[in-house]
This record gives sequence, C-alpha cells and structure tokens, in this order.
Amino acid sequence: MTDLTIPGFTYERLTGVDGVELNVAHAGQGSPVVFLHGFPQTHLMWSAVASDLSRDHSVLAMDLRGYGESDKPDAATPETYSKRTMASDVVEVAARLGHDRFAVIGHDRGALVAVRAGLDHPGTVTHIGILDVLPTMDTWDVLQGVEAKVAWHLYLMAQPKGLPEKMIDAVAEEFFTSFLDAWDPTGSTFSPELRRHYVCASMAAVPSIVADYRATASIDLDMDRADRAQGRQLTMPVAAISQDWGSRLGFDPTEVWGAWAPDFTYEPINAGHFMAEENPARIAEFVRQLLTR
Repeated sequence: MTDLTIPGFTYERLTGVDGVELNVAHAGQGSPVVFLHGFPQTHLMWSAVASDLSRDHSVLAMDLRGYGESDKPDAATPETYSKRTMASDVVEVAARLGHDRFAVIGHDRGALVAVRAGLDHPGTVTHIGILDVLPTMDTWDVLQGVEAKVAWHLYLMAQPKGLPEKMIDAVAEEFFTSFLDAWDPTGSTFSPELRRHYVCASMAAVPSIVADYRATASIDLDMDRADRAQGRQLTMPVAAISQDWGSRLGFDPTEVWGAWAPDFTYEPINAGHFMAEENPARIAEFVRQLLTR
C-alpha cells in the first residue's frame, strides 16, 4: 500500500487473535512501549515520537486490525472489532516479540484499545498514555448540544451495517480528507505524501473502520458499563493529554478519568487533534514523564 516506513524500524507481520495478522514496526532496547494510532491514520503517525523513545526503550508501533496494512477481517460478529479483541491483538503481538509487560500509548481509537487492554490485562499493562479522547462510556455521555457536532461521524458509523459504508464509499476521499483538514489547525502538519497515505489507507478500509466505530456504540459501550457497575478500574499509572474539550463540552477531564484511574494525571495542550505529529517533542516528553511514575 505504501513505501513509507519509520526509519530504522524493523517491520514484521505478527499474528494476533483468530489468526489476524498485524503490521508491526519495532526498534530499540529497554522497557517496552506500544504505540497505537488513531483515526484516520496508521502507525506512521508515531514516526517522530517512536523514533525518539526508541533511543532508550523497546518500541512497537502497529496498525490496528482493520487499518493500514494489517488484516481487515469481515465483521462477522460484534466481537470482531470490539476493543477487547483489539486489545488482545496487542497483547499477542507484544508477547511474540518477547514482552509480557509493557506500557501502551494510544491516540484516539488506539487510546480506547489501550484502556481496554488495561482493564482486561492489568498484570500486563504497566502504564497507559491517552491522547485526545475520553473513555467510550463517557464520550457518549458528554456529547450533547451543538458543540457535539464535532463528533458527527461517531453517529454516522454507529448505524446498522450497510448504509454508513455505502454513504462513505460514495465520497470516501472527501470524507477522510475532511478530518485531516478540520483537525489540523496549522494546515501544515502532514507532508503531501503522508497525507495521501492516510487518505488512501482509509479509503481501502471503509468496512473495517466503520465496524470499529460501530463497536464503540454497542459492544464496547456494554463492556464499559459492565466494568463501571462492577467497580473495575485501571490499576496502573494513567496520564491523558488533550485539547481543552472540557470547557467546550462541559466536563472535567480529571473527574471523568479519575473515576476509571485512581493514579491519574491530566494536562491540556495547545495543539490540534494530531498532536503527536504537530508537536512530537512535547508528546515524547509526556510519554517519558508517564513512564517515570
């Protein structure tokens, strides 16, 4: 699909759950850190940050199932793209590279996978870093009023299988480009080549991307609600960095995340959604600060 890679990283296809093969880049030595990308992107969003961290850590950056050059299985059941399944992919891949304990840093969709990995595998995940997202259950709770229009795509892709895929396919290039435009305040975060990669990779993955989002409005939400009812929390250090969505949507991020993670820190950043590429030095610092806890 692309010749773009993270310089100096080794690439492998490694097997996750149910035989699904994941595209994985890895480099470095030291305590392991797994980086998970957001929408509409691939593992390449972490190029600068991962390269920085690989100087003193074992770093893995992977395409989530359904994205980039990883397999895109048909969503035969809701579990296929549940965050539980995607988190299990991460655990399987890390184990194949010899890591039975590791930190997870996730942006957007990848952060939801990181949270589920922490809830389901507390003995495996040592730290969780969150970029610009709320937990699944809380996301739906705070989306109200006209300010929630920023998340219109969540509602589109939550609809039953069939119509959302057809609607997006009809204008796929414009659909995915619109997010790169709207969420990049400077308009200069991506090179033309990288921007084209993100658009083409997403256009080739419409059914699986929709299935990922649909799970967030169904099976993932059910899992979050069940965990909340049972009082389950993230037992490892957790840190979040994001735009100041709280002031726009009327919530306190420390309160929201604190209900899930007693050992939690939060900081706002003056950057757009694609902060790992807009300000990689700051995000690398954020990760390193988390890993010292």
